[in-house]
Amino acid sequence: MAEEGGPEVIVREKVPEGAAATENKAFCVVIGPNGAQRMESQHCRDFLDMVKGAHLAWIDYVVEDVEVDLLQTATRLGFSELIVRNLQKNPRSGYEDFDNELGVMIPAIFMQGFDVKLEPLFILIRGNSIVTLHTREVKRFFRMRRYAETLMRKIPQHLPPVDKITLLLIRIIDENNSRNFDYLVEIEEHGDQLSRELSDPKTPRSIIGPRIYEMKHALIVYLGGLWGTVDTLSSLRYGDAELLTDDDKILDRINALIGEVQAQIGLAEHLSEVLASGLEVLQSIYNNQLQILNNRLAMLVAYLTIIGTALLVPNTIATVASNTMFGFSPEHIPLYLSVIIGSTVVATIAAYYAVKKMGWLPSEIE
Repeated sequence: MAEEGGPEVIVREKVPEGAAATENKAFCVVIGPNGAQRMESQHCRDFLDMVKGAHLAWIDYVVEDVEVDLLQTATRLGFSELIVRNLQKNPRSGYEDFDNELGVMIPAIFMQGFDVKLEPLFILIRGNSIVTLHTREVKRFFRMRRYAETLMRKIPQHLPPVDKITLLLIRIIDENNSRNFDYLVEIEEHGDQLSRELSDPKTPRSIIGPRIYEMKHALIVYLGGLWGTVDTLSSLRYGDAELLTDDDKILDRINALIGEVQAQIGLAEHLSEVLASGLEVLQSIYNNQLQILNNRLAMLVAYLTIIGTALLVPNTIATVASNTMFGFSPEHIPLYLSVIIGSTVVATIAAYYAVKKMGWLPSEIE
C-alpha cells in the first residue's frame, strides 16, 4: 500500500514456480510517474521495458562467471564492451569515465574461516540507471532488495537526475562497505581463538606456525580490499564525472564514506600490531623455554663430568692394583677398599669444585 500523501507503490515480482525470491539472480527497482515498481527474475533482459520510462532505476544481477557473464550482461543492458574490459584489467579496484557512461569496480570482501577473498563488485551507470554486477558468493544486496522501494521514495524527486543517481550510488557503496566491515569482527574472533591456542603450552608448534600465517594473510588481504575501496571512492569524489553531481553537500557524503573506510583500516592495522606484539611475546616465551632447557642440559653435563671423574680415578687405581707385580693378599682387602673409597670421595670433591670454578655448573635453574 502507498503511504498517505505519497505516490502509489506498484510491486511486480516475476518468481519462477517453486523458487524463493532470494534465489532470483536479477532484481530491478524503479521509480517513475506511477511510483515505485520492483521486479525479480532470472534474466536482466526482463527489465529493459521497465527501465525505459523510469526517473531512476537500480538493477542488481548475480553473475555466475565474471569472465564470461559479466560482459554479456553489461552489453545486453546497453553498456559498451570497452568500459567493462577496462574495469576487468585491475584486479582490486577500478574507475572508468566515458562521459555518457561511468563504471567503477570496488572489492566485496568474502570470508570463510581465515580464508579472505576479494570478489569484484561492478557498478555501471548510464543515463538514469545504476547496475550492480557481482558473483553469487557476495549476497550483500539481498537485504537492500527488501527495502528498495522505501529507499527510492526517500530520494527527493525534485532533485536533478545526476543528484539522484549520486545519492543512490552512495547508498549502494555504503551497503557494500557495511558488509565488508562485518568481516573485521570475524577476523577478531578468529584472532581471539588463535590467542587461546597459543596460550596452551600443549598446542603443537607445527600447528601454530600455519595458523599465525593464515591470520596475518587474512589481515593483509582485508586491508588490501579496504585500500582498494578508498582508491575508488577518491576517484569518484575528485573525478568530476559528467554523470555525477557537482553538489558539494552530496559529494561530502563520499568523503564520509572514505572516512569510515579509513577508520576500519586503522582498526585492522591496530589488530595487526596487537597480533605482532603477541608473536613477540610468544617468541620470548619460546626463547625462555629454550634457555631453561639449555641450563638443564648444562647441569646434566656438569654432573656427568663429576660422576665420570669420580669413577675414573678409583677405576684406574683398581686396574693398576690388579697387576701381578703387586702382591696383594686377602689381608690387604681393608687397605684396598679404603684406598678405592677414599680416592672416589677425593676425586668427586675435586671434580665438583673444578667444574664449579670453571662456571660450568649453573648457579640457578628456573
